[in-house]
Amino acid sequence: MKILVINGPNLNMLGIREPAIYGKSTYQDLVNLIEEHAKTKDIKAECFQSNHEGCIVDKIQEAYGVFDGIVINPGAYTHTSVAILDALKSVGIPAVEVHISDVDSREEFRKLSYVSLYCKKRITGKGFDGYLEAMDFFTE
Repeated sequence: MKILVINGPNLNMLGIREPAIYGKSTYQDLVNLIEEHAKTKDIKAECFQSNHEGCIVDKIQEAYGVFDGIVINPGAYTHTSVAILDALKSVGIPAVEVHISDVDSREEFRKLSYVSLYCKKRITGKGFDGYLEAMDFFTE
């Protein structure tokens, strides 16, 4: 099983960015956690982060025929990007949407998620553990 984990804008700033919301752990801590969990589940996981919408679209397109599942936290693009939604639909790879914070209890605009129109599951407000739950979804 091969899973691509995609993180969108500002997730590279974990540990610095609004620690009261996102915690004090860094993006590298997240990557390490994902890689360790993947080993226990016999998953090959690749992590990718970009602040650029087009790079995320390109990565999704490159996943076609390579990955069995996508775990995606599009960050702010969750609420704005039809392009990322269309890329997911184009490749047809099962996907799970993840958010570290409980986006539904935050600002009103964060309640809109374009990628949720495609994703098989949406996990919010579970911190880094949401990524592990998303990976487990593919192995159940």
